[in-house]
Amino acid sequence: MRIPVKYALGQLSKLYIILFVFIICSCNLKKEEIPLIAPVTSPLSRDYIGFGVITSSFTHITSEPAENSPSIGYLRRGSLVRIIKRQSIKTNNNFVSWVYTDGSLETRGSIETQESTAQGWLKEEVMDIYESESQAKTASESILK
Repeated sequence: MRIPVKYALGQLSKLYIILFVFIICSCNLKKEEIPLIAPVTSPLSRDYIGFGVITSSFTHITSEPAENSPSIGYLRRGSLVRIIKRQSIKTNNNFVSWVYTDGSLETRGSIETQESTAQGWLKEEVMDIYESESQAKTASESILK
């Protein structure tokens, strides 16, 4: 049984017409744009990102986010810092995350001391980051036990 060529071409042209109509109908030339308004969430509305608890035994605070930057202070395991900003720096063929601390908090054990540490940069890998100060204090106390 052979299908006539004229019939096959007629069916194929009908398919092309239907496809063309669907394409034209799907193109809405006048799209209404809905403005994107970011919600005010706690990370966006605060002056700080979070709180870090130092997990390494000893770390240096540097003046710039770089390996060869001079040390301007140090922190020990369990120290609590407020993180102001985060930055990724490209070194050789990978990226290293650094955080900037304002030097305002440091807790040692169950006694909270408001010792002022130097403002500066720390590698993110030497700490755990928490959203709230109470979470960070609990983590700091458990590290020091």
